[in-house]
Amino acid sequence: MLMNEGCSRHLVTFTPEYLLQVKEQIAAYAHNSKAASTWRAYQADLRDFTTWCQAHSLPPLPASPETVAAYLVDLAARRKVATVQRRLASISQQHAAAGHETPTRSATVRLIMQGIRRTHAPAQGVRKVMPAVTSVIARIVEPLTGSLIDVRDRALLLIGFAGAFRRSELAELRLADLTETEDGLRILLRQSKTDQEGQGIVKGIPFGSDERTCPVRAWRAWLASTGIVDGQAFRAVGRCTQLQIGTSISDRTIANIVKSRVKAAGFDPERFSGHSLRSGLITAAAKAGVPERIIMKQSGHKHLPTLRGYIREGSLFTENASAKVGL
Repeated sequence: MLMNEGCSRHLVTFTPEYLLQVKEQIAAYAHNSKAASTWRAYQADLRDFTTWCQAHSLPPLPASPETVAAYLVDLAARRKVATVQRRLASISQQHAAAGHETPTRSATVRLIMQGIRRTHAPAQGVRKVMPAVTSVIARIVEPLTGSLIDVRDRALLLIGFAGAFRRSELAELRLADLTETEDGLRILLRQSKTDQEGQGIVKGIPFGSDERTCPVRAWRAWLASTGIVDGQAFRAVGRCTQLQIGTSISDRTIANIVKSRVKAAGFDPERFSGHSLRSGLITAAAKAGVPERIIMKQSGHKHLPTLRGYIREGSLFTENASAKVGL
């Protein structure tokens, strides 16, 4: 590499060690371009595609448009349209990352995908989980006052609800991301599904009017009980007699916590999921008449159509013609 310095020219050579370091940095930046949960989904999708290609003696990388089209036809018979679309996106990402032209852009693949959507999407519909609205959350956390697991779950559920967090976001929160202020908690969400560039979103969690459902007080109780000072905000907790606190918690565990706690409160766990905390806050806010822009600020939604799906549910009875005619 030649560089100018005044009137002289100097030849600069890169050592193998430097080139290796740059290569590692490139790989790290590429990995950090997407959330950890997104990479896990991609990897699962690609394993399925690779296995299918191997079973049919076809190369998965680079794959031909005909190979991808045949895979989509087979996949549509056994998976939902949303899964088919995600697998297609994963295949596209894999080819782009490897420097190959993506077969998903071909007219053949696009036509097949359009046909799959028109054929299967109306029949499958969209599965919506029950939102854990304020009354549901209050009933769930009411008995959580005993063990360390209770203290953790109380803080997890209340903060997840108040911040409209996704389960993956709760799992990735670090202690340094939460700051107490006189008004409540200031939580930095370093990266999310709608913030793939990692610019960060700051959410405010105010004190609750009722001590029993206050997310800030619940967070304080969790900290006081564990004494943690760094690392992940929420951790796995052992169930034996000795105090055992893990270093992290998975998003799947958080989903299981929601299901087990709603079941204990007398609700049908099959109708709830980890997403119920996020949808619960949005639905409850819409029912309370909170403006869309304020709900979007807390939820992190970038597109109104997605948000309005929750808002329509929340205002189903409050903005209702038959409720206004004196029945």
